[in-house]
Amino acid sequence: MRSGRLSPRPRIYADANVPAGLVAHMRVRLQWDVLFVLEEDELRRAPDARHYRLAQQLRRTLVTLDRDYLDDRRFPPQETSGVLVINAPNEREFESLLTRVDGVLFQGEAAAAAALPLEGRKLHVQTDWERSDVRSVRRRQ
Repeated sequence: MRSGRLSPRPRIYADANVPAGLVAHMRVRLQWDVLFVLEEDELRRAPDARHYRLAQQLRRTLVTLDRDYLDDRRFPPQETSGVLVINAPNEREFESLLTRVDGVLFQGEAAAAAALPLEGRKLHVQTDWERSDVRSVRRRQ
């Protein structure tokens, strides 16, 4: 598994719901360090709970299209390195949304302030997401 190396770039854990084209966008255009579970034989069919725990253990932000991760009973926020649930109608909109997220969470002051800007939190973003919305994401205890 190519997850052990440290990187100054955002460290992402992309689950099986994320299309390969979006993973390529994250890696090439956004320069994120992405562990993509579909490239790892032992993780391809792992249950959501295992992905959630492993992303935290590897100190990676979990990126997914799966809204199940928003269930705080099944996936307690305090046990995460961060969860980013993204929703858009097509790949072009997904790419645009991820580029906006990158600018808000992983660039500039945000990047300097925290290696894991969503640690202990979950963020659900859609195409109408505004930069100011990240301030409204509260840390859950």
